[in-house]
Amino acid sequence: MRKCPLSYREVEGRYDLTALHRVHPKLTDLADLPYASEELRREARELADKLSIQGVQPKLSARLALKDQAMEIVERKGHYILKPQHPEYPAVPENEDLTMHLAAAAGIEVPVHGLLYGADGAVTYFIQRFDRGPRDRKHPQEDFAQLLGEERETKYGSSMERVASALEQFATFPSVDAVALLRLVLFNFLVGNEDHHLKNFSLLQDKAVIRLSPAYDLLNTTILVANPKEEIALPLKGKKRGLTRKDLLEYFAGERLRLPAAAVEKVLRQLAEGLAVWPEWIDRSFLPSELQEAYSQLVETRAPRLGFIILNLEEAQRDLLDRPSLKAVSGGHQSYFRQLGKQRRDLRQLVTREQWKTARERVRESGGWQDAYRVLDAGTAT
Repeated sequence: MRKCPLSYREVEGRYDLTALHRVHPKLTDLADLPYASEELRREARELADKLSIQGVQPKLSARLALKDQAMEIVERKGHYILKPQHPEYPAVPENEDLTMHLAAAAGIEVPVHGLLYGADGAVTYFIQRFDRGPRDRKHPQEDFAQLLGEERETKYGSSMERVASALEQFATFPSVDAVALLRLVLFNFLVGNEDHHLKNFSLLQDKAVIRLSPAYDLLNTTILVANPKEEIALPLKGKKRGLTRKDLLEYFAGERLRLPAAAVEKVLRQLAEGLAVWPEWIDRSFLPSELQEAYSQLVETRAPRLGFIILNLEEAQRDLLDRPSLKAVSGGHQSYFRQLGKQRRDLRQLVTREQWKTARERVRESGGWQDAYRVLDAGTAT
């Protein structure tokens, strides 16, 4: 058995076919890159001035050659970006690929992505370009540095308040994209991505609609640097660290993005669904074990700062919450327990602060479901 570098599942062959078909429905295999990591970095340096993709990480443009079932490095008309191993920081491709999987599990839109083996056995990260369509049709895209008149050298010289203002000014449906922006900002906080600067936010034009682009360049940078000094790349309320639930939810979501409480709670519940399964993704990932542990510890530390309660249930408690009769109760209990089920994986239960408050109120009422609500108050919070 071998772990698929696209889905992290154990498979008989090289790849999980379902994951391969997400890259392209005609793929039955995907050849290893015929380059070692150093060769890929050298190629990236040589092509840097010719490519439209730039950045600190070494990057290459590629297209999918279906006939050869392989990624082919090209100078023009590439529909994929390749990122080989970084010369200074460990397991960056593994880190970015995992973080993108975690984002998808939390309801964030991400492009097709995965890992490819190279000639030296090291993996390279690939991601499909969302600004390219069939027949090389380009979808207009502008990052927020361009929108705000900043340069690459000043991509940190702004604030989350300015990002919110630009979104309101340029997006076709700013209230819809404000929800997506909040989800992304909270996600970055949870996974320790303190390098999400202006060039990592973009607007994409899809026909007549200008909207926030799919997420990209998501990375847990906190576990890569010694003694990180910041928690966010662009200051929020004038600070880059020591952020609180009040800063992120009451000030940014409520005051700056003007999102109603119900929309914010929906975002938190989507993140809770992700948090329930993230440990499995991290454990199955290609990250070295010491980085897996550091990643998990960071998430478990950050989640309570947003008001999440992580309950370690006993089997009897889990079975009680899984009782079919709970799905049939009336008065809003049915939807409550159905949503809680989405936020649970085995004995790990995620609860938002609002859900916890609801449980505390309803456990005092009469009916046949108090025992289930009592579980949420009796679990062991970490």
